[in-house]
Amino acid sequence: MDDAPETLEALQSRHRKEQRDLVSRITQKKKQASKKTRKGVNDECERLEREQEERQAREIAIHNGENPDEELAFSETEHEVQERSAEHVDPVANAVDTPSTVSTAPDQASTGQNGTKKKPNRAKARLARRAAEHDALVAQAKEEAENMPDLQEQERTRMEQHFQKYAVEVKEIRADGHCLYAAVADQMETRGLGLKPQVQVKVQDNAQLPDYKKVRYAAADLIESKPDEFVGFMEEPIDTYLQKIRETGEWGGHMELMALAKSYGVKINVLHSDGRVDKIEPGDDVKDDDAREIWLGYYRHSHGLGEHYNSLRKIS
Repeated sequence: MDDAPETLEALQSRHRKEQRDLVSRITQKKKQASKKTRKGVNDECERLEREQEERQAREIAIHNGENPDEELAFSETEHEVQERSAEHVDPVANAVDTPSTVSTAPDQASTGQNGTKKKPNRAKARLARRAAEHDALVAQAKEEAENMPDLQEQERTRMEQHFQKYAVEVKEIRADGHCLYAAVADQMETRGLGLKPQVQVKVQDNAQLPDYKKVRYAAADLIESKPDEFVGFMEEPIDTYLQKIRETGEWGGHMELMALAKSYGVKINVLHSDGRVDKIEPGDDVKDDDAREIWLGYYRHSHGLGEHYNSLRKIS
């Protein structure tokens, strides 16, 4: 059995909720945007607003039994409607009547120079009314979004509360796609562990590579040497996956941390803002040594690109 048609009240209620949700999404996107990504985020937000406004106007037109294409053809803001209407005000009437006496009622017909009555432009009147309603919704949704919690600030505050417990301080790592590898490189160097893999899998002349790149190669080499332990987690051929690790800015994750723990023979501790610590062990190939461990901080909201790793240096 088909669902009952949506009532006008239900349609308007859904539109208000959609508007609030969109403003909330846009607010979070803009808060998380970096200088490099701000323009792209702003463009995306404008597109999302435009698409939703057009879709909602179409839905209302269809509900009212009107032609949605005609409605969208006149999709103007209230300000634009008023400007266009002003351009077509009868010059004779304008010379006689002052702005305070000119009627703005949408259904009242005006008189032209030849004495005939003009039909009111009801499409523009409807659009002007909807523009005003839309502006009111946007203002309300923005107010609600401003009262929402700042996830970025909350995450940073919670992380700082855990630093004292583990006697660490944050070393900010650039958010450029290499953050996991750069954070591991910083940990290995500042803890005096070096970047030479303990589990040697391939001889490579990579002395001239930047440190984060050396860590990328160490992860790729280990995965390549033990494919059976990793291919089950891959959604693409292993050669393609390894090429991305070595030669691109592809983000690293838990699988790469597993490989690096084995390659460098260290325990990797990953601190989350809720206080949880993921412990990635070096495995059976390396003798367990509690002194050989490194610390990373995992962030979900604090950087424009999304998930991020920072280095957590031990406090002397």
